Order: sequence, then structure tokens, then C-alpha cells
Amino acid sequence: MVPEILLAVVALAVGGAPLPTATAPQNIPPGLKGVGFDQRLNEQLPLDVHFTDETGQDVRLGKYFGQKPVILVLAYYQCPRLCTLVLNGLVQGLLEIPFDAGNEFDVVVVSFDPREDWQLAASKKESYVARYGRPGAEQGWHFLTGKPDAIRRLTDAVGFRYRYDEALQQFIHASGIMIATPQGRLSRYFYDVKFNPRDLRLGLVEASQQKIGSPVDQVLLYCFHYDSAIGKYSADVMRLVRVGGVLSMAAVIAFVQFLRRTSRKRQTSDVEAITVSNT
Repeated sequence: MVPEILLAVVALAVGGAPLPTATAPQNIPPGLKGVGFDQRLNEQLPLDVHFTDETGQDVRLGKYFGQKPVILVLAYYQCPRLCTLVLNGLVQGLLEIPFDAGNEFDVVVVSFDPREDWQLAASKKESYVARYGRPGAEQGWHFLTGKPDAIRRLTDAVGFRYRYDEALQQFIHASGIMIATPQGRLSRYFYDVKFNPRDLRLGLVEASQQKIGSPVDQVLLYCFHYDSAIGKYSADVMRLVRVGGVLSMAAVIAFVQFLRRTSRKRQTSDVEAITVSNT
């Protein structure tokens, strides 16, 4: 079987389309074992757990629930690569749907690094509110930090598995976001660093109607990959993205060539048919 880290490249090449199997590959590189997502659809989020918001105030997670669906993102703010790609991809996807954060839905980003503080969260919020750029965005985007117990309760509830690499002083984790109903039940999981606007819109609509989606194939993009030159896993997700971009371009070119050949054959058949009918 192809290692899951390579399947991440395939996911980028085909635009995140699910693979035929709903089970994750078994031959995961040793350094990535125990890292990923367990899809816990319809699981109730721990709304009573307390975090610190981007203003330094103590808040209950339940503060952001009750009226609207919520896009939940687990990301640490000093992540050198993957978390930034996930947040950038989310913003891009949300800018292509008619719903506005703060009106039809909220975005709640929670750092899973207990060492990070609310000042970092405030800086991230300022950056992404500006990037999103829609009126009232500051009311719809929330960036939280928390203590280890609070973080663990949330990550356990959503099935987010990750670990810290002491040698590299970075977290090994996978990419993904979740959508929860207004009552805080997990409705959808999306894996990638790019999110299809149609899927986001449909996920928000379903969650607002208390609907729970179906499990999706786990084609995960990891923050780390194995570097045989140094014999360890190192942060290099950009290499995967570049390879994915090349594969995507190759797929587009091949598809265009296929269409051209098909068009020529059709035109030839039409000419032959016209010639026969005129004889």
C-alpha cells in the first residue's frame, strides 16, 4: 500500500477528492503513527470547558454556540507551515461563499499548544480578520488559547491526535477543520489545506439544520515527512504542496489534451457522416 504521506500528495493533485476507500492506509511511517483524526460525528463538544480569548478574558467554549453553526479549527499559532496553510485555505474558501462570518456562522480557532498566550491569539485574529476583509469580521472570528486540561478535553472530543517532537520542538499533526451544529455537535470533517467553497456552504447549511454528515475518506496532509538523508521526520509540507501543484498541472494538461483528441475524433466522424450522406 502507498504510505499515507504520499496519499496526501494525491489528494492535492486531484483537488482533495476522496479515495475509493473510507479507511486510512495501514503502512503509516513510524513517526506519524498515532497522529491524525478520528471522525466523531454527532459527538457533543465540551461546551463547559474554559479557554482564554484574544482579549485575555476567560470564556466558556459554549459562548460561541447556540445560534449559528461553527467552523472549528485546531491550530497552534507558531506553527511554521501547515496551520498557516489551513487558515489561509479556509479564508480563501469562505470568501467564495455568500455567507458572512459573524452573521450566518462563526469561526473558532483553538491553539493546541498550551504555551501560547492571548497576545499571540490577538495577533492572529488581527491578521485573519484583515485577510477576510468583510464587514463585521471581527465578530465572527475567534482565536483562543488554553491550559493543557482544557485543550485535551477538546482534542479528545473531536478525535484530534497529535504529538510534540522534542528534537525539532514542533508539533506533528495533520490538517483539517470541523463544522459543528449550533448546539455543538460535530457535523462535518474536512481534510486538506484548501477547502471547496461548495462543500463549506453545504456543510454550514446542514449544520444549521442540525444534520450530521457522513464519514469521509481520511486523506491527510501532515506537517512532517520522513527525510532519509537525516534519518528523521522534518517539517517540509511545502515540498508536498509544490509536488501536488505539479501533479495538478500535469492532470489539467492531460485532461485538456484528452478533450482536444476527443473533439478532433468527433469532428472527423461528423465530416465522414456528412460525406456519406451526400454521396
